[in-house]
Amino acid sequence: MPQWHGKSRGTRLGYGIFIGILKKGGVLPAYFLLRFVSFYFFLFSPKSSKSLYHFFRQKIGFGFFTTIHKIYRNYYLFGQSLIDRIVVMSGIPNRFTFNFDGEENLHQMAALQKGGLLISSHIGNWEIAGHLLKRLKARINIVMFDGEHQQLKQYLTAVTGERNANIIVIKNDLSHIYQIQEAFDKNELVCMHADRFLDGVKTIETDFLGQKAKFPAGPFILAHKFKVPVSFVFALKESKLHYHFFSSPLKEYSGDRNEVPAQILKDFVKEMEVKVKLYPEQWYNYYDFWR
Repeated sequence: MPQWHGKSRGTRLGYGIFIGILKKGGVLPAYFLLRFVSFYFFLFSPKSSKSLYHFFRQKIGFGFFTTIHKIYRNYYLFGQSLIDRIVVMSGIPNRFTFNFDGEENLHQMAALQKGGLLISSHIGNWEIAGHLLKRLKARINIVMFDGEHQQLKQYLTAVTGERNANIIVIKNDLSHIYQIQEAFDKNELVCMHADRFLDGVKTIETDFLGQKAKFPAGPFILAHKFKVPVSFVFALKESKLHYHFFSSPLKEYSGDRNEVPAQILKDFVKEMEVKVKLYPEQWYNYYDFWR
């Protein structure tokens, strides 16, 4: 089973240092300091580096030296994504630019007044994707694990004391399901990830990059259970200060409850494979996804 425990690495001191730099000098000085932090993780994170090596070498097909460079690059871009989240979500002045493919799909989803499920993954900068959705005339709810929620709350509170999207935390007592249902009942949009899961949860297996892999069943079961339109969304970084947002055409699924979730997963994986192949350095999964 994938050895991921629902938490992301980082300390309050580390966030505080970068936040101070961001307030005084902006993102470019923060990126410069990040090069040294990324090199530290590159040297002293053998487990995650081993998983990245397998991904770049075996799944993407890079050569040995290219793979080593890509491992460092992945840590560096992940650090940039954390910095960019702080900047965009807290309102720190910045020069980020964005372009949108498929934004009309999400305006259509909001206009339907039926609620909607946005399925994403840990490729690119999903918090920025969720934040950008405030352009829509609908409330956005982001579903995340408690460890990720605490990290997000920690650095946003340090900057502004607030956040711009409603967070639904995944809990063992399944109370988050009722919050998701309430959001759909109010015609709100819910954004979930579908490429990580904790041990013990229900999964669905499908082919991903040429090998069977398990995905959390929850997002796909919810899409079928609540009969809401679905779109797959991603926000990828294309240069230091530019992001590209993607949203797939809406699709509403119906049929047998034992078959529909697997079909939604196949559709999602098809979209995800395209993005992972185009932006392999921006898939931030630090464990053996195929084990």
